[in-house]
Amino acid sequence: MTEGGGRSYAIGAPDENAAEGPEPLDGPGGAVEVADPPLPQPMDDELPPEPLDNPRRLLVWPAPDVSTQQALSDRGYRPVIVNSREEVDAQIAAFPAALFVDPLTGPITRTALQSLRQAAVAAEVPVLVTAGLGQASRDAAYGADPAVLLKALAPRDTEQHPPRVLLIEEHAEIALALTATLERRGMQVARAASDTDAVTLASDFRPNLVVMDLMQVHRRQAGIVDWLRANGQLNRTPLVVYTAAVDQADLPRLASGETVLFLAERSTSAEVQSRIVELLSRIGTN
Repeated sequence: MTEGGGRSYAIGAPDENAAEGPEPLDGPGGAVEVADPPLPQPMDDELPPEPLDNPRRLLVWPAPDVSTQQALSDRGYRPVIVNSREEVDAQIAAFPAALFVDPLTGPITRTALQSLRQAAVAAEVPVLVTAGLGQASRDAAYGADPAVLLKALAPRDTEQHPPRVLLIEEHAEIALALTATLERRGMQVARAASDTDAVTLASDFRPNLVVMDLMQVHRRQAGIVDWLRANGQLNRTPLVVYTAAVDQADLPRLASGETVLFLAERSTSAEVQSRIVELLSRIGTN
């Protein structure tokens, strides 16, 4: 299996005859935004200047699970939970390292994602989102179509231009399945088989959103994150990393359309946790 194995998102099953696979994030029976506004967070009287040896703020939504909280703290981050655009805006003066959207402890909603992403991009704060992918027949898929999440996150140059998504995935079957669902949602996709290939492709494609298998992220050598920073794009191009719980033996079924990809919770293995905090450290480097 490719890296994965997390729990499923709390999103209902798709309709039997759904044309595009799993139903939207905020569809019937799925994750629905509550009408009540989020409770106000305590005022933070430590806004800058802060001592240089203080843990660096990392905006997080929703509240991290225990192991992720510990991993972030061990790496020198101080997670600050944000529930709204206004709460993101209130933290900008403290120069947070990034906005980290890691939906392990709560459901994700399209409108909340859009609002948080817009606030972070406007404030030039990098955005990292985690996800998991599962594979099943259309009837058995219990999570949303990944394209719904990605379309909510993707900025675009203008309303007349489709979002440009750079997909980094070594397995052609997974890449083709993701490309097909993204293109059905009106996005333009360019695929690279590796992080190294993505750097070459990005120069001409100029992506609005980067989506990649977490296991493709280089630990030490330069890759797409470094390219985005060097070209002034890191603060305006959200990055989505995913783990895929997909049996390689079932990849032909995915290619034939017998099975579909759906959103599930990402893996929480020690290797995955380590890769995520390392990636956050690279993204949050000034």
